[in-house]
Amino acid sequence: MDRLNILLVEDNEGDIFLISEALEELNLPLQISFAKDGREAIEFLNTCQRYGSNPTPDLVLLDINLPFKNGLEVLKFIKESDNLRRLPVIMLTTSSNQKDINDSYTNHANSYIVKPFGSGGYHEILQKVQLFWLSLVELPSKI
Repeated sequence: MDRLNILLVEDNEGDIFLISEALEELNLPLQISFAKDGREAIEFLNTCQRYGSNPTPDLVLLDINLPFKNGLEVLKFIKESDNLRRLPVIMLTTSSNQKDINDSYTNHANSYIVKPFGSGGYHEILQKVQLFWLSLVELPSKI
C-alpha cells in the first residue's frame, strides 16, 4: 500500500486538530479526508463509490455524536453497503455509554475507543491503532 487513506468523521474542531496532529506524528504516508457531520460522511463515501473522485478510505475513524446523521447511522450505511462493508470502522468517541458501545458492535464496528482527555492521549491511542490496524493486520483490498 503506497498511501493509507483515512476518513476522519468528526465535528469538533479541537479533536480534528489533535487527531490530525497525532496521525501526522506517526510518519506514515497518509492521506486524511475529513467529514464534519454524518451526512457529509455518507456523501463522501457515495462519491467514492460512484465517481472515484475521492480515494476510498482504507480505514474510518468515526465519532458517534455528529450533527445531521449520527455515527451509528453512518456505520449502518457503511456496513449495509455491498462495496463498503469490508471497510474497517473504528468508533472514536467521547461516549463510554454501554448502549453506544453495544449498538456500535451490533452494527459491526471493528473497534470502539473512548477519546482521551488532553492532547497527549491521542498520540498514544493512535500509536496503538497504527500498531494493530496498520502494522499487524492485513486490511481488505478495495473493490
